[in-house]
Amino acid sequence: MSFVLAIDQGTTSSRAMVFRADLSVAAIAQAEFPQHFPASGWVEHDPEDIWNSTVAVCREALKKAGLTAKDIAAIGITNQRETTLVWDRATGKAVHRAIVWQDRRTADFCARLKDEGFEPTITAKTGLIIDPYFSGTKVAWILDNVPGARARAERGELLFGTVDCYLLWRLTGGKVHATDATNASRTLLFNIHTGAWDEDLLKLLNVPRAMLPEVKDSSHRFGETIADLFGGPIAVAGIAGDQQAATIGQACFSPGMIKSTYGTGCFALLNTGATPVASKNKLLTTIAYQLQGKRTYALEGSIFVAGSAVQWLRDGLGIIKQAAETGPLAEKSDHAQSVYLVPAFVGMGAPYWNPRLRGALFGLTRNTGPAELAHAALESVCYQTFDLREAMRADWPGGTAANVLRVDGGMTASDWTMQRLADLLDAPVDRPVIQETTALGAAYLAGLSAGVFPEPAKFADHWRLQHRFEPKMSTATRERKLKGWARAVKGLLASDGG
Repeated sequence: MSFVLAIDQGTTSSRAMVFRADLSVAAIAQAEFPQHFPASGWVEHDPEDIWNSTVAVCREALKKAGLTAKDIAAIGITNQRETTLVWDRATGKAVHRAIVWQDRRTADFCARLKDEGFEPTITAKTGLIIDPYFSGTKVAWILDNVPGARARAERGELLFGTVDCYLLWRLTGGKVHATDATNASRTLLFNIHTGAWDEDLLKLLNVPRAMLPEVKDSSHRFGETIADLFGGPIAVAGIAGDQQAATIGQACFSPGMIKSTYGTGCFALLNTGATPVASKNKLLTTIAYQLQGKRTYALEGSIFVAGSAVQWLRDGLGIIKQAAETGPLAEKSDHAQSVYLVPAFVGMGAPYWNPRLRGALFGLTRNTGPAELAHAALESVCYQTFDLREAMRADWPGGTAANVLRVDGGMTASDWTMQRLADLLDAPVDRPVIQETTALGAAYLAGLSAGVFPEPAKFADHWRLQHRFEPKMSTATRERKLKGWARAVKGLLASDGG
């Protein structure tokens, strides 16, 4: 039993990876599933699609690796965070589609909570801001809008969980209703200082205590899968939200280490150790992981648009056919032009947190074409990362933040983008050998509990650099470009949406 199966349940697809004891990949399987947009700003998933795709990719990965359940020491789960499910305790049937983290339907509820002055209290307890992004207001919406749901929840008939919790419940045949501290810390209902659900927050958001899962360590033997799923029982022994799992997969175990994941959006986490750092720059304070009852904290910056800017070039404008074309196209751009894209397609995340903003292009000329737009789209991700890093430095002035950024995610395949990131940060950018760091983090947590993988310090020794991008841009050019970005953002903030 020297293999570990990682479930990486994401926003647009479910993936399963089998890792060997030496951390090499034995097999991978992936399946996309439908997205539902029932109203403007609403995003939903069918819970059965999440479940069926997850089981299918696990079976496919085991088959590809030529393994059976008895070969797997443990399963680790990592998941799209904040996505919210409510289901029947007796039947397992969801009472509503999953409300996805991107969903904005509770914006008015959030605005009301802010207007009534609750944000300082909520932030002090949870490390979060009041925003539709998080799970708590989504649960309240389901209870208030599904007929009979609130009464059933108060009778103890309904359960709430994030995606990891829902998968665990179904994998174990309804025997285990639990989550880990990282996922709990994203709900607006969990006190990150006491490590427990907060009665005041539950009362404020009107969420019955009986619905909530138990909160465990990120590396913990949660339970066993029912035998008929994979031909035999397998222990589920690790859980972490996707960005925390990527932080673990990048071996960012020391205070000051920073990782940044570039997927649909971008999420940067700075390990601050045993001390939660309260942000003055609209970053989030979150739990990076919890091992042996000890919480390690992080500052997190969320960028809503990263890879989706490239998708916009492909699907919205039609100027590329594949994402891989973007870097070579940007390389051909007219360097005399200074075109800036502020990609606030769904508002802006940290450090601005303005859901009303919409995207804008600055500096267009008659000669602006596809190459300049590709250049601006890729650079926009680098500028936003710069803003996050500056906010982190301001929030943690006494800490010694490492001057190296570890990166992962689909966009890191673009050498052009990673070089520009190093140039604008004026810092090295390290791309690891194993790019699937989210799945690796989940596998590590499970393998640590099962005795397959070593303690964090020794696991960190296995991290391998694939390429380091060193800054090459002149100081004058970098400063000119950063000032141009700052002016573009200031212009957008001065618009009606701002």
